[in-house]
Amino acid sequence: MDGIWGEVYSTLRSEFADIPDVAELTRILTRLTLAIVLGGLIGFEREAAGKAAGLRTHMLVALGSALFVLVPLMAGMEVADMSRVLQGVASGIGFLGAGAIIKLNSEENIQGLTTAASIWTVAAIGVACGLGRESTAVVGTLFGLVILQVLYRLKK
Repeated sequence: MDGIWGEVYSTLRSEFADIPDVAELTRILTRLTLAIVLGGLIGFEREAAGKAAGLRTHMLVALGSALFVLVPLMAGMEVADMSRVLQGVASGIGFLGAGAIIKLNSEENIQGLTTAASIWTVAAIGVACGLGRESTAVVGTLFGLVILQVLYRLKK
């Protein structure tokens, strides 16, 4: 492949060369898949409870959060410098969660706080997955599910 097509091929190949080996591919797939699954568990609980932000929303928040930390790490950012990225994720997710909160009337009847908190929690779980803290993400998910299910039943 010489000429212009060779150059196009070479450029495209270098653009998609951010996964250098099978070990890195496995690492990426593990972190992103786990973020999606764990976010989906909490999202499923919210959807089963009839809340607007359900399975897909929580899965996407977890995936997006994992990507926001995974990509800079892959690009060489030190974990110590990750605080700026984490601040942006937390702020952005706060904005998304605010959209789930509705004040229904002047009697201070507010709905959606728990869903907003679950979105924020799922973002943290996605961050943990993206940083390679899979066990912490699993424990956080279990705690989240206990809070959403067990404490809800005890309250009733």
